[in-house]
Amino acid sequence: MADLPQTDAIRRIGEHGIIGDLQTCALIAVDASIDYFCWPDLDSPSVFSALLDTDAAGVFTLSPDWPDARRQQLYLPDSNILQTRWLDTTGLAEITDFMPICDDENRMPRIIRRLKVLQGEACFTLRCAPVHDYARSATRARLDHETVVFTAPGQPSLRLVSSVPLHTAAGTAAVARFTLKAGEHAEFIFGSARDPQVNLDNTRVCFDTTLRYWRRWSAASSYKGRWREMVNRSALALKLLTSWKHGSIAAAATFGLPEHLGGARNWDYRASWIRDASFSVYALMRLGYIEEAGAFTTWVGRCMENSQFEPDKLQVMYRLDSGTELPEASLPHLSGYAGSVPVRIGNGAYRQLQLDIYGELMDAVYLANKYGEAISHRGWQHIVRMIDHVCNSWNQPDAGIWEMRGEPQHFLHSRLMCWVAIDRALRLGMKRSLPMPYDRWDQARTDIRADIWTHFWNDELGHFTATRHGQDLDASMLLMPLFRFVGATDPDWLATLDAIRDTLVQDGLVRRYNNENTPSDTLPGSEGAFAACSFWYVECLARADRLEEAHFEFEKLLSYANPLGLYAEEFDQRGYPLGNTPQALTHLALISAAFFLDRKLSGQEPLWQP
Repeated sequence: MADLPQTDAIRRIGEHGIIGDLQTCALIAVDASIDYFCWPDLDSPSVFSALLDTDAAGVFTLSPDWPDARRQQLYLPDSNILQTRWLDTTGLAEITDFMPICDDENRMPRIIRRLKVLQGEACFTLRCAPVHDYARSATRARLDHETVVFTAPGQPSLRLVSSVPLHTAAGTAAVARFTLKAGEHAEFIFGSARDPQVNLDNTRVCFDTTLRYWRRWSAASSYKGRWREMVNRSALALKLLTSWKHGSIAAAATFGLPEHLGGARNWDYRASWIRDASFSVYALMRLGYIEEAGAFTTWVGRCMENSQFEPDKLQVMYRLDSGTELPEASLPHLSGYAGSVPVRIGNGAYRQLQLDIYGELMDAVYLANKYGEAISHRGWQHIVRMIDHVCNSWNQPDAGIWEMRGEPQHFLHSRLMCWVAIDRALRLGMKRSLPMPYDRWDQARTDIRADIWTHFWNDELGHFTATRHGQDLDASMLLMPLFRFVGATDPDWLATLDAIRDTLVQDGLVRRYNNENTPSDTLPGSEGAFAACSFWYVECLARADRLEEAHFEFEKLLSYANPLGLYAEEFDQRGYPLGNTPQALTHLALISAAFFLDRKLSGQEPLWQP
């Protein structure tokens, strides 16, 4: 990327793989450096933050003295176990990184690194230098027998165990320099200083257990279509973002990565958005993963309990443990990825009114009931209160799906999803013969439909608009046929689809909206094309029977994935990744587009849903 300095110290967003244990995740660059890791939970403070600053903010590097070696990364098939390889004229080496998944409910996350030389001989350099609390604490390293312990005031202590001798450098890092010949290996374990599992005794058992777990989970997928490898990788990425303890699904693994290089749109996505998580459940259920849907529904129930069963207190997002407070703050001591500041943690959007969340949540509940267990009596009571609230509040301005920080507007997408909320509740109530105020709900559904066609259709332009009586377009409008509000081949919708193509699409990459035409976006600067919207566009083309165009645009989007099949939030003009990574919304949109397009190309008309 020409806009980044061409030095070995720059690790680009797209040059990373991810490992995790359903509690937290770590990013590993193609040079085998762990430069992003929050511990012990995904939304805990980071201990490795080099991706958002320099190596001084915390990094775990391990590499051979082969400066000209080719580097590559791949996952062991059907797993989230990552392998980084060095291919040199004098030898071949590889490191396998994973986080063990065990049945122990009291387990603490740890990273296991297994290094092996396959050919030749190499001298390796290791440096492990965590910096606690988003690189704000003064972390010290000390030798403890043959291990190194990292401590900081008020922070949990960490430990590095190694099969090769370790030393400390400047009192802040564990370092080692050692040589391995063909057939020789070394192992390293990083985790809590209090965790007895941080030892070298059972790494092989942990590896075998973790590999079996991922392959067993991956094998449960029902998708057998054309893009099975990419769909499975997306499903595995979504699974990494789920919490085994809480049932929540994080929007992304990271915080602070920019939507525009050098810009200020740098958000924290380590929370569970009702919207994104609901979409994720839909994608996973499509692939046959019903258990995740049940766990998410349970998590939502806890969120409703936190709101004291008051629907108007249902938040846009929650902490992964269903907590309600996500105060936004900046980290001014971090220089930001490519100088993009401020680096933010927390997210002030949790206080916003976004009416669309009721529709996404209700759609997920409807589908969970369709393919899983029936809703409970108490759960249905919550739904009745929620839909009554939607009937009373749908006709008001809000911040919209893109969390605008300007004045609230009347957004088409928010209207659409209020319609979806009521529609799905009616369908669920009829299907399960549940008590409900049918006439009132049905009238509200009719009123919303009429409002959309009356106030969000522009006769002069001949297409729908993103805001009431407006002229602007928004990629969230692509969800209109996907949620079955309008027929995918309706001439009025096709005119809207063409307008979106002419205004927001560039070579298949779709921007969310035009900043200059969106006064509610008050932030400075611009952003890239939104990856999820690009996959929504493909699905709209397929549903409109524009199959050749949809197929080609989909293949182009697949080519923009990083070498491991992972996607960040956005693309720059050349298709390089921007923003937090990997992003759940992008991967679930890929799954949905692949599922629908494959059936259409195979001559199998997809079943009507909902």
